[in-house]
Amino acid sequence: MSVGPGLAATVELTVKDGDTAEALRSGDVPMLATPRVVALAEEACVAAVRDELDAGDTTVGVRVQLDHLLAVPVGRSVRAEAKLESIEGRRLTFVVSVNTERGLVAAGKVTRVIVARDRFVQKANE
Repeated sequence: MSVGPGLAATVELTVKDGDTAEALRSGDVPMLATPRVVALAEEACVAAVRDELDAGDTTVGVRVQLDHLLAVPVGRSVRAEAKLESIEGRRLTFVVSVNTERGLVAAGKVTRVIVARDRFVQKANE
């Protein structure tokens, strides 16, 4: 495993009807939903470390701290960036931001923990 601070990734999304607060039932406006912003930020975190984990390992989310600052309508594109800030044992903390051509959409931190995928799933199913 070569997971270390500084690993980063960017993912992009063009907002569709299914990404809105109306569709996800987190509100009643046709704008990018906060839960979808969180999912996009986590997707960037996963991408940042995916190729550096030991075979059979993955990460799972344990904490999200995010400020959603700007509404984004259907049809606009957003870009989520995640950068691994620190590591404490198996705990990884990422700084995340989501941007559009109009500016900062969301910013915060995401904490994920490295786990053995099969063991994690097995234990959850017991």
